[in-house]
Amino acid sequence: MKKKFWIYIAVSFIGAWALQILASTVLVRYFQIVLAVSMYVPLIAVLAACGGLGRARSGIGWKIGFKRNWKKLLLAWFLPMALTAAGAALYFAVFPGRYDTDLSFLAQSLEAAGVQVTDGTIQGLPLKIYVLISCVQAISYAPLVNCLFAVGEEAGWRGFMTPALVGHFGRKKGIIIAGIIWGLWHAPVIAAAGYEYGKGYFGAPVTGILTFCVFTTALGIVLSWLYDRTDSIWIPAVFHGAINAAAGIPLILTDAGSEGRLLGPAPNGLVAGIPLILLALILFLRADRSTWQEDLSQA
Repeated sequence: MKKKFWIYIAVSFIGAWALQILASTVLVRYFQIVLAVSMYVPLIAVLAACGGLGRARSGIGWKIGFKRNWKKLLLAWFLPMALTAAGAALYFAVFPGRYDTDLSFLAQSLEAAGVQVTDGTIQGLPLKIYVLISCVQAISYAPLVNCLFAVGEEAGWRGFMTPALVGHFGRKKGIIIAGIIWGLWHAPVIAAAGYEYGKGYFGAPVTGILTFCVFTTALGIVLSWLYDRTDSIWIPAVFHGAINAAAGIPLILTDAGSEGRLLGPAPNGLVAGIPLILLALILFLRADRSTWQEDLSQA
């Protein structure tokens, strides 16, 4: 592997792990802000490794190419909500007792955040309307806002690291290795803060880290397909931002007793993630066909 690749890995992991540990210990009050900042570490790592972010130095395609890619852009915008909804429906069908019809968990979460909830309303707004508004936000402007943060990760994982691994190991092995590396990048915050899965689950935190690696590998396959088909890092960034926005919706519909979320209802659970995993499997089996462009590492 080239020296630039290992510089990228060192900077992205050391920088992000330091921020994750700080967010989980010293800077707990600013947890979300610090994690948002950490999403730009892979972008900084590309800059450190390549000496620039332009196509000539990093190989990353920055042009949106709206005229050519508008269909893929719409797919990236709306498909994550569809996959999340399908996964949540499957999860609640398998575990109907986990569905919180009274939205008590949502009420508790809002009150913990300092929002006053009275008789199932927020300043007269029923909680069910609040959920509906959250859904509208997740499919309207949230993908755009979130992609401004997600592009920091996508520039590193899909724009630089995955092509480098594909060039060395071949497309299928490279994409799988990239997904596992991406998942392990989140290990400190999963272990220290119970990120995504809480702490009250079997085998914590190892099973949480492994489950998240399954999620990042499946998601990485889809994001790599989008990047290869569009040659624009912004398209997978929109998908990444959209699934981050959609993933929170099922969580506000589950009961307060579900401390461990290895199975769902968010798409990073093993049951709720089945629609995403199936899509990734279909794309993975086609990875060596002409529907995928030549490796971007060769561009």
